[in-house]
Amino acid sequence: MREITFAQSLLEATDQLLAIDPSVYVMGLGVPDPKGIFGTTVGLAEKYGPQRVMDMPVSENAMTGIAIGSAIVGMRPILTHQRVDFALLSLDQLINNAAKWHYMFGGKMKVPLVVRLIIGRGWGQGPQHSQTLHSLFAHIPGLKVVMPSTPYDAKGLLVAAVEDDNPVLYLEHRWLHGTFGAVPEALYKVPLGKAKVVKEGADLTVIASSHMTVEAWRAIHILEAEDLSIELIDVRTIKPLDTETLLDSARKTKRVLILDPDWKTCGFGAELMAMIAENVWDELYLPPKRLTFPDRFSPTTWPLANHYYPTPHDIAAHILEMMERPIHARTLLESWIEMKIKTPFDTPDQSFRGPF
Repeated sequence: MREITFAQSLLEATDQLLAIDPSVYVMGLGVPDPKGIFGTTVGLAEKYGPQRVMDMPVSENAMTGIAIGSAIVGMRPILTHQRVDFALLSLDQLINNAAKWHYMFGGKMKVPLVVRLIIGRGWGQGPQHSQTLHSLFAHIPGLKVVMPSTPYDAKGLLVAAVEDDNPVLYLEHRWLHGTFGAVPEALYKVPLGKAKVVKEGADLTVIASSHMTVEAWRAIHILEAEDLSIELIDVRTIKPLDTETLLDSARKTKRVLILDPDWKTCGFGAELMAMIAENVWDELYLPPKRLTFPDRFSPTTWPLANHYYPTPHDIAAHILEMMERPIHARTLLESWIEMKIKTPFDTPDQSFRGPF
């Protein structure tokens, strides 16, 4: 199968949806620009015209209201915010209108709206341009939340989100846009609410989402010589949550490490820990653990950012500790901390192609 980038898969999905469904349209700040939201909307304005692919003023709350209104009367808008941070200005529309409309009208009305939100770190983005906030959106009844980590899932989940009759928050990490993966040319869907077992294992379960899934994969490769059988699960859909797959894995391995790319307190990782503890506590060898961002804002300077974001080596150290190999875990972590002092890590890896 051919390989394309995460960004190309989003562009292809949007193009195909526009072609087959006249009710689909795209709106967002920078959508028709030459760089087209990291390459995800390039050429669409020329192909489909300004009536279906349009820029918008810097008025997030008002334009989100327009998108919601159009969805109520039968359109299927894809609204794009360049950063999740900018979407905070539209929380009133998302929480008080989009999320509640179906409920308030006794199930007779629907809001088939997709809101694309760019998330994640990088290149000194700092406290106001690098947040994730999926826990905030998942807390609201009536909103669905997805976080793809591969080009295949990026296309399939976007198609499923657009065809869904509920408002869907689609969070895409900026460091994933340049990653490659196998993607079919034909239109297809990845069902919402279904996690993916990326790698099967028997000793310990790692539950991750978005870019943390990639970091977990790297951590597993770091531990290849350790004779460990690690199961990696990509949540993919934060809400609705595939509890069955997660609990089945927890029962099998009896050790669970949760990687949540957001703050610790009241986060999605805490929700997963509670869900696992409520259902399979007596079957575990030890309590589930979580690795998150610290409860502080993202630094702008790289010497501080190096110690803010969990790395594959941090994940590997946690796995070894949970497997009762503390001496090696400590050695691994200390060597990694020494590297953190010398090398700026707050930049994308070679597979990422900017600019932001």
